[in-house]
Amino acid sequence: MATIKIDGREIPFEQGETIIKAAHRAGIDIPHYCWHPGLSVAANCRMCLVEVAPPPGRPAMQLDILRWDPEKKDYVPARKPKLVPACQQACAPGMEVLSEGSDHVEEARGAVQELLLLNHPVDCPICDQAGECRLQDYWLEHQGTGKRMQQEVVHKPKAVDFGPTIVYDAERCIICTRCVRFTAEVAKDPVLSVRERGNLNEIVVSPGRELDHDYTLMTEHVCPVGALTSKDFRFKARVWFLRSARTVCQGCATGCNAYLDYDPRSNVPHRHRPRDNEEVNKYWMCDEGMLSYRRAVEGRLGTALVGGEDASLEEALAAAKDQLAGIKDDPGRVAIVLSAQHSNEDNFALLKLARTFIGAKDLYVSGRPLGRGDKILMSEDKNPNTLGVMQLAGAPAPKPIAALFDAIKAGKYSFVIALGAEIEVDAKDAESALSKLKGVVTIAAHDGPLARAAHVALPATAWAEADGTYVNRQGLAQKSERALKPRGDARPGWELVAKLGKELGYAMTEKTLADVRRAMTPEAPLASRDADRAAKPEVSA
Repeated sequence: MATIKIDGREIPFEQGETIIKAAHRAGIDIPHYCWHPGLSVAANCRMCLVEVAPPPGRPAMQLDILRWDPEKKDYVPARKPKLVPACQQACAPGMEVLSEGSDHVEEARGAVQELLLLNHPVDCPICDQAGECRLQDYWLEHQGTGKRMQQEVVHKPKAVDFGPTIVYDAERCIICTRCVRFTAEVAKDPVLSVRERGNLNEIVVSPGRELDHDYTLMTEHVCPVGALTSKDFRFKARVWFLRSARTVCQGCATGCNAYLDYDPRSNVPHRHRPRDNEEVNKYWMCDEGMLSYRRAVEGRLGTALVGGEDASLEEALAAAKDQLAGIKDDPGRVAIVLSAQHSNEDNFALLKLARTFIGAKDLYVSGRPLGRGDKILMSEDKNPNTLGVMQLAGAPAPKPIAALFDAIKAGKYSFVIALGAEIEVDAKDAESALSKLKGVVTIAAHDGPLARAAHVALPATAWAEADGTYVNRQGLAQKSERALKPRGDARPGWELVAKLGKELGYAMTEKTLADVRRAMTPEAPLASRDADRAAKPEVSA
């Protein structure tokens, strides 16, 4: 592979790559505002200017300038290498690039910074981008001087409502056009554009339209400054108080890689944002996925329920033992419901209890009903682990939950042990069918139809409260990290299954997540690659 040198370091590049792309892939950060690896090149911010020595045999590009000579006390002619934008300049074998250590480059970047800040309101104390703003970072790195312009700044509109999710502050905007390019190139809805010229520039929404497609929150995420802010996150938390966990989006079967940002002091999640993975979601997430973090705390089953009344975990397990008395006599009368909402580990534990100990063979799968999809990221399957359940269960594949209720009405079952609370059919039909059984025990994170209809409901942790593995629609097994502390009496689903098994007299020996994963390996190998190995280097917004 051909190489170039960046600051004396040998960097390989692929045909057609630009300097900044090759540098980014090698972990070298060349300052930039307008460039994004998932968008077309605009080359309008000029922050990525670098000094390039051409390959051998080609003449150097020189720029005629006037330089101040302190001895002559006058400007004298001088020649300097012409700086080029690294985001636009293609790599060539033998090219040598100076990004650091060049006085010419540092002077140019300082000038760019000063130009961008001439009319900036400098309202960092009240700006949501404070703490992760490139204007702040690059001022410290490349400028570090006070403002020289004494005239009144150009005033532009503030707090402009772009739509149901985004607010725009034109005074903070540096017209990098990332948002404009994203809506046109990725979201396929070119609703944003640039109005006016020079220092009067601002971003506007097309007349008669709103920013209301399925990827509006990504326009805020790609903004490198505080011009675009999300109504969901606006004024809720300072980023330096937040911690991040590497998670997998629970919104649909795509399984977008994400970061869950949460406040460890209050145990509250505040936002979901994409984590770069070229093989799954590239650099993007849809609005539905970015807002799915709310389900980690909303609609939760915080305590165990026995007959619809709150109970301790010990009382609920004892009640479950009574409800399931008789399952050993006829395993054929027991139906097992797996969950496409729960992790592989939770489903594996229930499968082990059903097949190894109880002897039940009839499997069903619960989950959220199908929804709207698109050709970008959104899947019609709104469950994160449908394929994982199918892989674990093997043949014959688990039947839809609707088939369970038909079988119950036909008198086939007396007992149901279920994982999850979501179902794809009418809740009244479920309650009517389940009320005919001798025993129904559900392990669920949310207060859904299955939890309300169960005789005993055990509170499981949500996806953000436990480590877990989810298999997306591509068959890629991806690990999601724990972020939050469990709410109420919640315990990981696999742990509750093990406790239930022990209560029923079975030797469920798994005490840790590592135990469960060791047991899974020979019987249900995961897909060949997980998210950590598939992920590419992160690029900040």
